[in-house]
Amino acid sequence: MSDWADAVEDEGAEAGAGEVDDAGGEAGSALYYGSVDEFVREYLRHVYRRRIDGRHRVWAARWWEHDEAIIRLEALWRAWEHLRRDPATGMSVWWRDHADHHMAMLMSPDGPFSAVDPDAKENHTRKGEPLPYQPPPAGLFPDVRQAV
Repeated sequence: MSDWADAVEDEGAEAGAGEVDDAGGEAGSALYYGSVDEFVREYLRHVYRRRIDGRHRVWAARWWEHDEAIIRLEALWRAWEHLRRDPATGMSVWWRDHADHHMAMLMSPDGPFSAVDPDAKENHTRKGEPLPYQPPPAGLFPDVRQAV
């Protein structure tokens, strides 16, 4: 099994999973990824592989420079953290209701990356390659697991 599949199974049957605490976080459970950047870097860009040509599908290696992208990717991460704990249909729901919806919006030529230079090679991939990625400035996305 891949590392990404292992991430979904880890802690899946933990007691208290799915309950929400007073701060809006998941009670009795730890996040697998500590930030949206870690989620994009370590998981999403590897499992959501698409050919990015800058015209039909767009992506920005510096996704963190686009407010809408940050918000949508944060929503994807938080939904993934919650739904990975459902061993029956959690990942199916995440793909259908979250990933496919938000990633289509993000990759749309009219989406938040529409101003990215369509010829910039750092934003292109061939079919089967991970999505382009450049690290954000240090401290932009602190690890929230350590904030508690």
